[in-house]
Amino acid sequence: MSVAGALAALEQVILGKPRQIRLALACLLSRGHLLIEDVPGVGKTTLAHALAQVLGLSWQRVQFTSDLLPADILGVAVFDRATQRFEYRRGPVFTQLLLADEVNRASPRTQSALLEAMEERQVSIDGVAHELPAPFFVVATQNPHEQLGTYALPESQLDRFLMRIELGYPERGEERVLLQEGARRRRGVDVPPVMTAEAVLRLQGDVAQVHVADALLDYVQDLVAASRRGEEIRLGLSPRAGQGLVQAARAWALLRGATFVTPDDVQNVWPAVAAHRLEARQGSRSGVELARGLLEAVPVPD
Repeated sequence: MSVAGALAALEQVILGKPRQIRLALACLLSRGHLLIEDVPGVGKTTLAHALAQVLGLSWQRVQFTSDLLPADILGVAVFDRATQRFEYRRGPVFTQLLLADEVNRASPRTQSALLEAMEERQVSIDGVAHELPAPFFVVATQNPHEQLGTYALPESQLDRFLMRIELGYPERGEERVLLQEGARRRRGVDVPPVMTAEAVLRLQGDVAQVHVADALLDYVQDLVAASRRGEEIRLGLSPRAGQGLVQAARAWALLRGATFVTPDDVQNVWPAVAAHRLEARQGSRSGVELARGLLEAVPVPD
């Protein structure tokens, strides 16, 4: 089935959030990773489960807690007395979609266990590299930092996430449906797959073929450069973020059926790509406000 079919199926599960769904799918097709930050109970886990179901991906869920260890995610080498050798027992990271639920409730040491997997698509245990399945997509959820028992993700970890999105509370009409269907929806996501992992890999390849004109690359560079020299901004975008922005814009263009990127494509993905990477000098403005200010300040190419 087409990408449009996948979007329609996802919108049947996550009501009233078409933009967030499109961003999540664009993030996957860009070979990035997704961070969903919001209060408990608004559908963060449901979105991750629905993505796996609709796209035909294998998936694992890890509930991050303060006592979670890196080995609980990556796996561990266990000594086998029968063979007199250590054998590697793979952890839940060996899946196509890994849901790291409430990732900021784990210690920084455990959070960092995901860094190699997210960047290199492999896990190194005792000096041996183990390749992860393809596609490999991390969807991490986190509660707001002011909630008890949370650890702020370090900048190095945040930069591994191509996008950060918020779902927010549902509108009145969508919430009425949730109230009416109550128990059935709480039983979990039950939608048939409309795509396969092989189809997702093909679409990821198609994203790389979407044309980006030199003028659009200039626009991306101007946005990234503005983030680094802004008087209000302490931390701007890295080169990795600039590369991710181009890929995300390509994926957004693909989702609308285009073969080339426009300024609108860049602007549509910019807040999700940039906001969690921007940090104000005095902390007076949020990353979202800084990202919007940069969009308004940087001229759009003709």
